[in-house]
Amino acid sequence: MAVAHLSAALPAPAHPMANPGFGKRNAPDQEPPTGDDFAHLPRREAAIAAFIDRLPEGAAMDAKTLAKVLPDYGQLACRTALGRLKDAGHVFYRQVAATTERGVRWVTRTFFSRTARSGEWWKRFERGEVPTEGAPEPETEPEAESVPGPVREAPAPRRSRAYGALVALRHADPRLTLSAAECAHLEPLAAEWLSRHITTEQLVAAVTAGLPPQIHSPAGFVRKRLETKMPPLPPRPVPAYNDRSAPPSYVSTSMQACICCSNVDIATAMGDGECAKCAQVPPDIPETFLSEDPWGDGQDDWSALPPEEVTRRVDVLRAAAGIARKART
Repeated sequence: MAVAHLSAALPAPAHPMANPGFGKRNAPDQEPPTGDDFAHLPRREAAIAAFIDRLPEGAAMDAKTLAKVLPDYGQLACRTALGRLKDAGHVFYRQVAATTERGVRWVTRTFFSRTARSGEWWKRFERGEVPTEGAPEPETEPEAESVPGPVREAPAPRRSRAYGALVALRHADPRLTLSAAECAHLEPLAAEWLSRHITTEQLVAAVTAGLPPQIHSPAGFVRKRLETKMPPLPPRPVPAYNDRSAPPSYVSTSMQACICCSNVDIATAMGDGECAKCAQVPPDIPETFLSEDPWGDGQDDWSALPPEEVTRRVDVLRAAAGIARKART
């Protein structure tokens, strides 16, 4: 009962409300309020949790707002208390894709539960399931088989991602709340979306973008959008080259130019660096570089020449090379 006295803060109507679509969201299947709901928490956390519990749906419950309306605690104390309430299972934050005036962006939804929840419960809640905490599973009675009635299929232990995406539509906009039968009927369409490399968040954002003011049939509206906004098929991957028997072919992006005219001849192959046109014209080579005997006497063997002729030829070569003749001493 001491916790109830600690929660005597400002009244709930005086608390500021958050922007539409944000603020406090009550978790489902909570137990009725008592005076000892937060007795297991420390003094500060219990007082702040009791205050948040009395706030209406959509009220701002961030650390900055709580610090303004609770004079006994500052912004840092409120932030620390919210973190401890999250660890205790009373507060849960969830990232969802919301459609705004500037497009689709990620926003944070804040859920509060008077009843402390386990991490597994919050995970099932995030997948779109609404379990009842601590409720035992009903035992199968043998005489139930003899009772006439419609035959119902047993629910699947784990629902598919497509089913969970359809259930998650109600978290983005309550007007798109679908029943279990409608989710099962639309599940093949949602599964086709996910098979085309589309995430659950992208599917929810595509269905909830630009909603009209009134939605008379949520199931028909969701079906129409799933059919008309079906994403294209992903491109087929290019098969890898596995034929090792054939030599690989390479594509060259460069071309060789002729060494004589500098033109590119792509019609014929370059032979010795010359194009087909220049290869037919004999090159204009100076006589100095010709292979014939420059002296014109046809004598390649200088050993048979007289000494005077050898000296004369050496002087000519030296003069051509610019080398002066050394004087003999």
